[in-house]
Amino acid sequence: MTESLLICDLTQSWSPTGGGGISTYLKEKRRYIQDCTEHRLLQIVPGLQDRITVEGRTILAEVGSGQVWGSPNYRWISRNDAVFALLREYLPNIIESLCPWVLPWIAIRHRWRFPETALVAGYRTDFPNAHIYRVMNDLTGHYSASLFRSIAYGYAALTYSRFDRVYALNRDAERMLHGLGQTNTGLLGLGVDIGQFSSDHRDPEYRASLGLPETDGPLLIYAGRIDNEKRADLLVSMFKALPQDLGAVMVLLGDGKLRAQLQQEARGLPIAFPGFETDRRALAVALASSDIYVSGMADETFGISVLEAQASGLPVVGVASGAMIERVPEGTGLLGPVDDAAAMASNVAKLWCSDYRSARQRSIALANAHNRWEQTFDQLFKVEYAAALAARDARRAVGWGLPARRALDAS
Repeated sequence: MTESLLICDLTQSWSPTGGGGISTYLKEKRRYIQDCTEHRLLQIVPGLQDRITVEGRTILAEVGSGQVWGSPNYRWISRNDAVFALLREYLPNIIESLCPWVLPWIAIRHRWRFPETALVAGYRTDFPNAHIYRVMNDLTGHYSASLFRSIAYGYAALTYSRFDRVYALNRDAERMLHGLGQTNTGLLGLGVDIGQFSSDHRDPEYRASLGLPETDGPLLIYAGRIDNEKRADLLVSMFKALPQDLGAVMVLLGDGKLRAQLQQEARGLPIAFPGFETDRRALAVALASSDIYVSGMADETFGISVLEAQASGLPVVGVASGAMIERVPEGTGLLGPVDDAAAMASNVAKLWCSDYRSARQRSIALANAHNRWEQTFDQLFKVEYAAALAARDARRAVGWGLPARRALDAS
């Protein structure tokens, strides 16, 4: 793409104080746009109030939004009119939708009026499993949960068939999209900053700074939302199942709906809950100063936190599901059944007491072999965006979208 474009990112999954994988992606994308391209970038995200912040060729448009219950760092855009107004004002060439619910349909409706807009979607959360099945299975059981999961996959097919390009973050997700009838798909590898996340940042005083006892056992760490989707409760159950003579301690670095409950359940145990870490440099120190990364998340679509932990020298103990299977190949950690605290505890003990040093070195080597963020965004622009623009041109050549536009303009 030689022409200068205005790209728009559209997401609910953003926090001004840090956030998870999508927030990291948005920040790295801003840096790439400024340093490596002549393009402009508009990012529409939820915020405390309506606010426009311009830095060079990047525009951060915050839409005043209510707070998500139980997630103090996240807000939810419910003012669709404000998003439509921003899109009409800036008229982006490409809209990239980064979450699956209401906002993709705002992009689709905007394209009805402006069919020259190319639409790209990132399938970043396997929401029929993570948001529908896992929650409903706990509440109502497998059969009703499976029914609603099927409906959610039908919704996904209906939604993403309207996009010019859809990229997935792992092969299983891409195969699932093909099964839904989506043909114009890509596989995007996310990046890791090995300058920031490295075992060189290890602080021998970190354990003491958390108030955890000095032992000969491992310091386990999890960094992310402490909620049901991430299965954070499994980590406390796993810790209780560890052999006492292992001498393990653990830090759950994050915030969320389950934090207070899990703190109560962990009373008397050497588990620290320091809260959400807003400083990426401090997060890098926390990871490098720990020994094993643990996660019960069963529906991870990529796992940036896992990759950052590996770059910091941490083998991973997780579950054999979702992107974890790709992120944690043999020799870099151990994976077990979903929601099996005893199996996870056994894997922690096995990893620590076997060839831990080799697993540590293999984890660092694996992270070093992954994308840097510049490679990720090179692919995004040269492959995913280019394919979306080509699909847009083919669509416009046969007049697709014009009847819908005329009908909408007449209403």
